Amino acid sequence: MAELTHRTEQDSMGKRQIPSEAYYGIQTLRATENFPISGLKPLPTYIDACILIKKATAIANGELGCIASDVGQAIVRAADEVLQGKLRDQFVVDVYQAGAGTSHHMNVNEVLANRALEILGDEKGNYKRVNPNDHVNYGQSTNDVIPTAIRIGGLLALEHSLYPSLERRSPLSIKKPMSFTTSFVQDALTCKMLFR
Repeated sequence: MAELTHRTEQDSMGKRQIPSEAYYGIQTLRATENFPISGLKPLPTYIDACILIKKATAIANGELGCIASDVGQAIVRAADEVLQGKLRDQFVVDVYQAGAGTSHHMNVNEVLANRALEILGDEKGNYKRVNPNDHVNYGQSTNDVIPTAIRIGGLLALEHSLYPSLERRSPLSIKKPMSFTTSFVQDALTCKMLFR
């Protein structure tokens, strides 16, 4: 059995040991300890929505010179890997965490920062080179990212779940024109009969 190795990360509350294979960091570790509420992890569409936001901002911030070009490109590459399905097991914060989504947001930032570090040939946790806050999250706030991700996640859910389900319905029911008025009246009559 292989021995589990760790790296040391530090925040304003002190130092913690993070499993070496983990792409999340100290803030995510603290969130998992502080909010073990349901055991439910974020939906893939929600993760994708957050990653798409991070990818877009890394492109913009790199092009504007707000972050180093190589750092921006590494963050974009890390984001693309997650969008292709890699590192999904690294998004570990309970969906019922406290606050406005800060813990999940930092989970995303840390995963992207640590994967970007590897892409640049560096070690996970070397946040002087790629920092979850200063680089991945440059110019962003949880108060902007999370509500935007919820909206984008809803659109992704429509695209990946609802619309394909509708397309799988019988061709007859899809091609048949539907009268809103007729349908509305029928539903209203049914409801009226149910509540008599």
